[in-house]
Amino acid sequence: MSKDSQKPFYITTTLPYVNAEPHIGFAMEIIRADIIARAKKLAGYDVFFNTGTDEHGIKIFRKAKDLGIDTQAYVDGLAQKYKELHKVLNILPEANFIRTTDVHHKMAAQAFWTKVAENGYIYKKEYSIKYCVGCELEKTESELVEGKCPLHPLQELEIIQEENYFFKASAFSDKLIALYESNPTFVVPEFRFNEIKSLLKQEGLKDFSISRLASKMPWGVPVPGDDAQVMYVWFDALVDYISAIGWPDDEVQGTKQAGSFKKWWVDTGGVVQYCGKDNLRQQAAMWQSMLMAAGLPPSKTIIINGFITGEGGLKMSKSLGNTVDPLDLVKEFGTDALRYYVVHDLSPFEDSPFTHEKFKESYNAGLANGIGNLTSRIMKMAANAGVSYADHAGEAKDFHSFSYNPHYDEFNIQRVCQDIWKDIRGLDAYIQKEQPFKKIKEDAEAGKKDIAYLLSHLLRIAVQLEPILPETSAKVQQLVREGKMPEQPLFARK
Repeated sequence: MSKDSQKPFYITTTLPYVNAEPHIGFAMEIIRADIIARAKKLAGYDVFFNTGTDEHGIKIFRKAKDLGIDTQAYVDGLAQKYKELHKVLNILPEANFIRTTDVHHKMAAQAFWTKVAENGYIYKKEYSIKYCVGCELEKTESELVEGKCPLHPLQELEIIQEENYFFKASAFSDKLIALYESNPTFVVPEFRFNEIKSLLKQEGLKDFSISRLASKMPWGVPVPGDDAQVMYVWFDALVDYISAIGWPDDEVQGTKQAGSFKKWWVDTGGVVQYCGKDNLRQQAAMWQSMLMAAGLPPSKTIIINGFITGEGGLKMSKSLGNTVDPLDLVKEFGTDALRYYVVHDLSPFEDSPFTHEKFKESYNAGLANGIGNLTSRIMKMAANAGVSYADHAGEAKDFHSFSYNPHYDEFNIQRVCQDIWKDIRGLDAYIQKEQPFKKIKEDAEAGKKDIAYLLSHLLRIAVQLEPILPETSAKVQQLVREGKMPEQPLFARK
């Protein structure tokens, strides 16, 4: 099937903020997005998968200054580490990687600003707010706990008092509510959707500052027509979802719709966006109102992840210093072990605790004693009995094409994983019940038939694992198709 005849699908992660090394929270997000992208590709879609790095703002400017490093050099180094993470996590090699310091993105951010301003939704005023540098967001009294940001309790709030540009977000509260009511799956899961709907109905959407004085914080995209101001990091970074697909060069113009923006945004009904629960307001309300102000269609679906929590139930975060390095887990257990843990053990939408002990237990139970042991048992029986999958391949040709699990459309990859491991346990139970390794001694044909059945179903499981554990899937498929015994365990017990 040619790409021209395939239905397009666009998915993106948020862009991680490069003020520290990559951590397991972002690894979780990009792995989940990668699995959805892979599943859609296998289902016949033409997929555009976007990720990258968010590189402007006061946190980054101050961090580079504290380290005595040029700010551009600082973000260059960290952006490279996030890019290298793709290979470590076995992310689709064709995934797009955008940086908000890219020349095209900065041009797109300025074009977006200009369009919103021309439409009458940007104005300038003096103001004073409490500001959390950790969130890069204004904080109201109702959002604080004992005067602190609950997400960054170790950081003192700052008072910003200056003249900046504001975005007239308040003009879009009713339109956002109408958008929510017309699209019941706009935010997944439903309880997060109810949160943002309740917030808008109770408080409405408030205007927010979208620039900073360049004299105080020069690290940002210059405001068009006013070099004394730079764009607020959120207003700049959110535009990456459309700058990544060619906007404004390929924007819809009148009745002539052409280019990648039309293909990936207009024709798809918008992007599918993954983000954490601390991004709910920014992605589901702020960004959507910005799109409306620019006269552009909204996103399609926003999937909200829970947090990975550490000791004491605290969110893992760079500011608290309680993060887990995904590189360390991959070095010890392997890439597919981390991908499995993210899908099987972490709730798709709620907070989930992480400990090294839990990770190890999951690895041994699901991988070493699960798919790894099952593969070794079946391939050993097949080798001893001289049973080859090739002898039965013709009978099961359609059986082993990728079957798209409907839970992918609910973004509940954990349910997909549970379905696959239910089949793995089913094959283990079949071996236990039928005992083909004994049966073949008494009735060779019946024993070989059982082993052929096991080979066929093992291959089916391997094919279904392609989006989740691509490396393991490829190994098991090769073993079955070529009739080989594993030279070493797929997953050695730890």
